[in-house]
Amino acid sequence: MKKINWGFIGCGDVTDKKSGPAFRMVEDSDVVAVMSRDKGTARQYAAERNIRKWYDDPLELIEDPEVNAIYIATPPSTHATYAIMAMKAGKPVYIEKPMAESYEECCRINRISQETHEPCFVAYYRRYLPYFKKVQDLIESGAIGNVINVQIRFAQPPDKLNYDSEDLPWRVQQDNAGGGFFYDLAPHQLDILQTIFGYILNAEGYKSNRSEMYKIEDTVSACFQFESGLIGSGSWCFTAHESAREDRIEVIGDKGMICFSIFTFDPIVLHSENGRQEFNIENPKYVQYPLIEAVIHHLQGIGVCSCDGVSATTTNWVMDKILGKF
Repeated sequence: MKKINWGFIGCGDVTDKKSGPAFRMVEDSDVVAVMSRDKGTARQYAAERNIRKWYDDPLELIEDPEVNAIYIATPPSTHATYAIMAMKAGKPVYIEKPMAESYEECCRINRISQETHEPCFVAYYRRYLPYFKKVQDLIESGAIGNVINVQIRFAQPPDKLNYDSEDLPWRVQQDNAGGGFFYDLAPHQLDILQTIFGYILNAEGYKSNRSEMYKIEDTVSACFQFESGLIGSGSWCFTAHESAREDRIEVIGDKGMICFSIFTFDPIVLHSENGRQEFNIENPKYVQYPLIEAVIHHLQGIGVCSCDGVSATTTNWVMDKILGKF
């Protein structure tokens, strides 16, 4: 069985709380090198996690002969560059979501993946979580009959950060994130809906900056249509009052409704002819573990992971359509 030796490009919070340890939990997989442009960060990250090598240059990590797979956990603006560098060096990639800062960049990544025959995976890990598999099972079992509408409602207060400073969080920097918090959070919602209902073929939206805390959109509304003809809508507000906080998706059928969350993992609620039922579904400690395991098994030739760059690109297309990028 092939041993997968990972090199991390990026040492942010996501690698601590959601993904990093999972790479070492799968048999014949290890993390052998990490990279950050800040030497001190890279050195400390490696020392604290017993990782033997650290770099402050992504090319040096990619060219390390011991590293045979790359995890890219940097802001979206660098995803395409690092992914293409890695695949041209003969190494598969696992990229944090969104796949890139635009639909066009995703297409570039896919083209290089096809040319080099190196796999590209994207961290839409909710596809593999028990919580969302339960949602999908309820829908596919006919628990709410024929699905006739889907609604996304999301609102949160702004982070407690100094938005008056010149050093804005990367998530609200157009050149780093591709869009505001919408481009960071909506991908998970749109991807899981496409996993359940098929691809979105039409999407339109409106965006606005209502708070003027930063330069890009803080409020988005959209409507979209899936390949089956099913229609849906979404509303996102990232500068709401605490009283308006909401993380909710409603799937409405002709025999009931299913309500669930994307980020808070509130109990799944089924409303049907049999009354109201709640389902409390536990997810693994490191939420990316099921997907990372599938990626590693794919690379080892003992499984197939469908969470690839081609399927992830559709989500960027939908977001770019909603934001009016083309």
